[in-house]
Amino acid sequence: MLRRALVLAYGCFAYLGFLAIIVYACGFIGNLGTPTALDGVPEGSVAVALAVDLGLLALFALQHSGMARPAFKRWLTRWMPQAMERSTYVLLSCVAMALLFWQWRPLGGVIWEVTNPIGVGVLHSIFALGWVTVLITTFLIHHFDLFGLRQVWLEFRGQPYTPLRFSTPGPYSVVRHPLYVGWILTFWATPTMTGAHLVFALMTTLYILIAIRWEERDLIDAHPEYQAYRRRVPMLLPRLRIGETGSAHA
Repeated sequence: MLRRALVLAYGCFAYLGFLAIIVYACGFIGNLGTPTALDGVPEGSVAVALAVDLGLLALFALQHSGMARPAFKRWLTRWMPQAMERSTYVLLSCVAMALLFWQWRPLGGVIWEVTNPIGVGVLHSIFALGWVTVLITTFLIHHFDLFGLRQVWLEFRGQPYTPLRFSTPGPYSVVRHPLYVGWILTFWATPTMTGAHLVFALMTTLYILIAIRWEERDLIDAHPEYQAYRRRVPMLLPRLRIGETGSAHA
């Protein structure tokens, strides 16, 4: 019983870390008063700052995608209870994001700047829409399973984990990855696009496009019906006319 309680506590700790880091991420990306932010006054060499920023983004990408691969999950669960695997992924993702937020180096320079109040309001609204989309879509594909709480709760109760069924909720019938659409909106919707913000938006968008390929390969292996869904439903941009569609949970 003590072991199961410790596993539950570990999962709760990882989830609280996620909540903290996602709130900070909103402020960091939107320059909303957090101690560090995407945009700011550059210090030192621009070349060094760019190298640091690219290194931080690469580290996050390697952790985030590497730990999501089935082979890594099988290796990890040789050393810890299977119920802890997802929480460990969440926790180390939080660490990678925290490091990025802490060590991020502003680059200076303005790529574009919108000063019209209506334009600023529209971009802020799109930024907010992106965050709402991210939040809603995680609940549509079972938020607590996605972030490891369901796994540790079932372990605590002594019940076996049952994988979630392939499902077709809401926006997943329009595009296959509405969660990533939400992230892309948050990355690009800004009245002032600085050099550092552009680097962040470009590299994270590129990472998403690459990661989708790996993720969908795993989804096809786990859910044979995903192949047909992939043919019917576009990846990120909805079609003007949509027929019968579906969705999946990673």
